[in-house]
Amino acid sequence: MKAVEFEGTVTAGGQIALPPEVVDEIPSGEHVKVVLMWAQSDEDSAFRAAGRRLFESAYSPEDAVYEQLLG
Repeated sequence: MKAVEFEGTVTAGGQIALPPEVVDEIPSGEHVKVVLMWAQSDEDSAFRAAGRRLFESAYSPEDAVYEQLLG
């Protein structure tokens, strides 16, 4: 399996344009596997951090007994 990496943008219609050099590498009609990666927004990071703080707030010192069992 070959791989190629490029940066692009997603249009309002949900399409991603392939750069011409990528189009030239892939034979017409070839099946491809697509993996999309993008940076998280600050809002998403803040939401995750708030969820983690809420989860950890339920942890009490008495819960440390379970960590001793694992050690």
